[in-house]
Amino acid sequence: MAKGKKSLKGLGARYGIKIRKEYTKIHLQLKQKRACPECGSQTFGRDAVGIWSCKKCSFKVAGTAYDVKI
Repeated sequence: MAKGKKSLKGLGARYGIKIRKEYTKIHLQLKQKRACPECGSQTFGRDAVGIWSCKKCSFKVAGTAYDVKI
């Protein structure tokens, strides 16, 4: 595996390389740390599909399913 590349081990050799790469990209994007636009805390995350909130200040915003652009 080349340096800087990361893949998930949960899928094994199933589903084909294209699907596994796309799944890895979306999963890493979903799990990355985000700063809250209101308080700046790193506890900003996804509650449900399209709903993002801060666990510290309870700020909520609607975004896309896997990422939020504010």
